[in-house]
Amino acid sequence: QVQLVESGGGLVQPGGSLRLSCAVSGRTSRSYTMGWFRQAPGKERESVAAITWSRLSTYYADPVKGRFTISRDNAKNTVYLQMNSLKPEDTAVYSCAIDQRFAAVVAGTPEYWGQGTQVTVSS
Repeated sequence: QVQLVESGGGLVQPGGSLRLSCAVSGRTSRSYTMGWFRQAPGKERESVAAITWSRLSTYYADPVKGRFTISRDNAKNTVYLQMNSLKPEDTAVYSCAIDQRFAAVVAGTPEYWGQGTQVTVSS
């Protein structure tokens, strides 16, 4: 069974930073893509960022380009999302996900999901 556990969410002021982590455990294929999604109240879930096993390919949604950075530590089966210059509109539940296919993660249809962690940007 595959488990994904996020951490690092919380309350931050506009302009601040947060770093999210997601640890993967269980029986998974080695070369999976990892990604982050978010869902704000009353809105559909959207893909935020994705990174392949080799780290050679990454994806960022337009609203977060230049502010968020996705990275991964394959030895720890962990993916990170460094979020800088946070805005109130970044407030959402952030979830991580994995899939063998990069396209599936970008499209929002990965195989495995975490439960999510709340990020609130407010003064």
